[in-house]
Amino acid sequence: MSKIIIIGAGASGVMASIILKRKGHDVLVFERNEKPMKKIYATGNGRCNFTNRNIEYKNYHGENKKFVMSAIKNFGYEEAIKFFNGIGIKELELENGKVYPMSLQASSVVKQMNLEAEKLGVKFYYNSYVKRIEFSKKNKVVLYDNVEFEADNIIVATGGRAMEKSGSDGNGYKLLENLGHSIVQTHPGIVQLRLENYDLKKISGTKIPGYIYLIDKNKKTYEQFSDILFTDYGVSGPGVLQISGEVIRGMLSGKEIIISLDLLSYIKEDELFKYLKINFKENGFKYLSEALVGIINDKLIKVIINYLKYEDIAVSNLSKENIFNISKALKDFRVEVTGYKSEKDGQVTCGGISTKEIDPKTMESKIQKNLYIIGEIMDIDGDCGGYNLHWAWASANACANSLN
Repeated sequence: MSKIIIIGAGASGVMASIILKRKGHDVLVFERNEKPMKKIYATGNGRCNFTNRNIEYKNYHGENKKFVMSAIKNFGYEEAIKFFNGIGIKELELENGKVYPMSLQASSVVKQMNLEAEKLGVKFYYNSYVKRIEFSKKNKVVLYDNVEFEADNIIVATGGRAMEKSGSDGNGYKLLENLGHSIVQTHPGIVQLRLENYDLKKISGTKIPGYIYLIDKNKKTYEQFSDILFTDYGVSGPGVLQISGEVIRGMLSGKEIIISLDLLSYIKEDELFKYLKINFKENGFKYLSEALVGIINDKLIKVIINYLKYEDIAVSNLSKENIFNISKALKDFRVEVTGYKSEKDGQVTCGGISTKEIDPKTMESKIQKNLYIIGEIMDIDGDCGGYNLHWAWASANACANSLN
């Protein structure tokens, strides 16, 4: 059995350490933080959505999304449940196939994985920042205090740049670039979007359920339904986070990105139009800002009026076309995306080490023998809903089981 160094005690690193130690390897894990799996505490709103019943390669993105196929075939939903049941985590499936620990606490996953690793004898070195990796006659990791460790194989599991406070500062990219690897441009994923300003500060904190769409050639695509949370810079919410990766990829390719928000998801547009005609006729003395009370959230009324560039006049003076435009705006509120929050604000990093340079079955580098790359650091990112954590488990499993 061999001596293996893992750089990073995040989800993929700890998973790999457990599987490797079960096989009898000598495993050393170097972590820059004072404790492991720090980022997991924030996943799933603190509940840790650790997998999804609907795992498929189509839930993943990158220059070669099919790269994930072998890993998730060998470690899919059933394998994930078996592993976590085995260390004491009972699953709870909620909406859209999302799976959580029954305790609904991310800390449960961290504690049980850490207990398993410690029981097996994995050696953790905390507050240990890796300065460089060297390959010569012996494979070597050098820490910032110039302490050197040697191993037969080295696994890089440092994560990307998302949630920098968790320790993901992009150091892994530097380590691997120095060894000849190339990086697909990185950007945040599962992140809030900045919008063209429609008095956003006045409606910051307003939350409504609704559909979110991307607009492509004047057609609605990429539909998501969730709470839409307006902020002083734009929008957030599960649906917004879900489409953010696609939005940013489009922006980086030079496209103008428009999204559509359905602000009244519980009624069809033609029904809304008919209702507004009757309502405005019966309440013709009311100003538009008054007549919309009870139909749309009060804070959004002025935004809609400004969006349409209408005057706040008595609704008896509105034409049929005016009323149609109001119903259209409430069901298809289109706004340009002007930017997005930074990589440190995103839940995942899109882009990363090119998968062209990694063996999809073993996660071994095609550039440097005895070097392995797992988890978020590579150019693979998943949809919101447990897919990114599952990739951490699956890539770690593929790597660990390839080492004899």
